[in-house]
Amino acid sequence: MRRVGPFLIEKDLVAPPGRVLAVSTAALVLAFLAAGLVFWAYGVSPWVAYRTIFTETLLSPSGFAEGVRRAIPLLLAGVGLVLAFRGQFWNIGAEGQLLLGAVAAAGVALFVPLPDALKLPAMFLAGFAAGGLWAAVPALLKLRLGVNDVLTTLMLNYVAVYLVEWLIHGPWRGLTAFGFAYTDRFPEAAMLPLLPGTYVHWPTLLLALLLAVAAWFVLARTVWGYPVRVTGDNPEAARYARMPVFWVIFGVALASGGLAGLAGVGEVAGVHGRLLGAYQISLGYGYTAIIVAWLARGNPLGAVLTALFMGLVFASGDAMKIALQMPFRVTDVFNGLILFFLISTERLLYYRVRWAPARKER
Repeated sequence: MRRVGPFLIEKDLVAPPGRVLAVSTAALVLAFLAAGLVFWAYGVSPWVAYRTIFTETLLSPSGFAEGVRRAIPLLLAGVGLVLAFRGQFWNIGAEGQLLLGAVAAAGVALFVPLPDALKLPAMFLAGFAAGGLWAAVPALLKLRLGVNDVLTTLMLNYVAVYLVEWLIHGPWRGLTAFGFAYTDRFPEAAMLPLLPGTYVHWPTLLLALLLAVAAWFVLARTVWGYPVRVTGDNPEAARYARMPVFWVIFGVALASGGLAGLAGVGEVAGVHGRLLGAYQISLGYGYTAIIVAWLARGNPLGAVLTALFMGLVFASGDAMKIALQMPFRVTDVFNGLILFFLISTERLLYYRVRWAPARKER
């Protein structure tokens, strides 16, 4: 407890939901105010910029559909990161796991002879397995050798990028890729159906929503979720209670990587129809999913809303590029500012300010 004038600042062990909502909202407002300064420095009125974003995304059916399309990989990877963070596995490698899922899906689509009815299910299974195994490597390094999981998951992102580039420039390069680098187009049976007039691959969207609900149910309502919650809150207490901490961390790592891998499957099978360059498959979805998970505050259902919000931020990049002649990468400024203010205000969650004037002594 600390007194500042007539106020008492007290520390809480658990942040109340109302305070979490208020602090997160304040962080977003500050991020948008700071982004307004960036627009102003670029020579664009912040009022015009935000009005354009609002009308071209929320009020435009095509713009909103594009936001939903961008939200699909963010939701899958974001739910996976929620699980990972709740289980004390600090996965910064969703970007690489997404790319490995895309590689596995492309391999099945192009080179594995399967009946048409089994093509897509096999691609999703392969993508989940590839993403999960890519996350299992840093998980084992952490659990067996004590290697920092933040560093190993982050570095594996770059390995995944170069693996994709090697494949599309080398052994998997398509016969029609004259002057460009990509694979042959997937057969029709390996393509996901889209909502009419959009690029929203609805099977992946439905799968992402179902997995968000399933992840919430497992965490909140099952005996399998209890060790994850305890390990996330206090790993030492979990070990003292003889909970399987090793398998908890390894399990959330596999699930997190697998869900990111599913996001990669959706991108190549639902949007592109082939394996492309790493930065064409993903616009940084794996990194932005960290913001999705952070805003969700450990709740997989909350990731549904935060993924849609960040998907609309990505869609706003298209609107600003066309209507305001600004670079699409201004979305990176948005994402960076949001993450900066979320981290900066994190400590405020665990403190409350109370009006308590000091009594005068007689």
